[in-house]
Amino acid sequence: MRGLVPGVYARGRLPHILKAGLAKYDFLELAARLDYYNKLATHCTLSDDAPVLGAHRMGKKRHAYYFDTREFTRFFPHDLRWRHISGDVTFVPEEPSIVKSRPIAGDNANGVLLNLNKVRHFVFVNDHVPFAQKKPIAIFRGKTRQKPKRIALFNRHFGNPLCDLGDTSTKSGDPDVWKTDKMTIREQLYYKFILAVEGNDVASNLKWIMSSNSVAMMPQPEFETWFMEGRLIPGVHYIEIAPDYSDLDEKIRYYTDHPEAAESIIRNAHTYVAQFRDPRRERLLSLLVLKKYFDLTN
Repeated sequence: MRGLVPGVYARGRLPHILKAGLAKYDFLELAARLDYYNKLATHCTLSDDAPVLGAHRMGKKRHAYYFDTREFTRFFPHDLRWRHISGDVTFVPEEPSIVKSRPIAGDNANGVLLNLNKVRHFVFVNDHVPFAQKKPIAIFRGKTRQKPKRIALFNRHFGNPLCDLGDTSTKSGDPDVWKTDKMTIREQLYYKFILAVEGNDVASNLKWIMSSNSVAMMPQPEFETWFMEGRLIPGVHYIEIAPDYSDLDEKIRYYTDHPEAAESIIRNAHTYVAQFRDPRRERLLSLLVLKKYFDLTN
């Protein structure tokens, strides 16, 4: 539907949207998130072969990335040049590029975050099951195929009575005994602990876990998206477990025996998630990220 609206109309509205948004929302909060997503600090010039916005087309795959970038790039002149990398980005690009994900550690400024593939990665829930009424078990449903962190979890804890692990891969060389049917989000919400284990990049279930009345359990994340996973604090927003999962049983037992500590994490997680729930503020930030990107890349 957006594609039917002339680009000149969107470009004409941009100054009004920015002015109204900057007047409505707290400037310091906006600036903090803007500078987190777009860490570019000095002017630079993209190489001559950088494509123009007007050449951006929907390919045969990854349609969500096209629609999620087009939602905001239509507000800018079509002759502006940019770099855009779709898919799971686990490296820092050589030139400033619009990406869905990037590594947390090191100088990651060339990975400029935009909220991409929202339909899969930005899902929140309204959970009506209190923590006290949930099963004291850690659950995981997801694909293990070519995902070392998940394979390590299954190798160590598959069959553990404190865990319910299931591999939903249809084709993989992993043990058949791991295979199981998919489970809906609603079904997973009946468990106190939900494992968020990174696959190709981030754990896509982390957002809805943190909006629920269950607790996310995970090692410290290595990658981040628009959700700013690098800002999450262990013991405050999620239960941290060792990268080799050696303390998983201990953490499950501790937080089962100390529900007040788990419920404190749940409240903090809800507060963290709340900052992403205003669509107008999210749109404003996306436009500000792109404006800063185009300003600093000339």
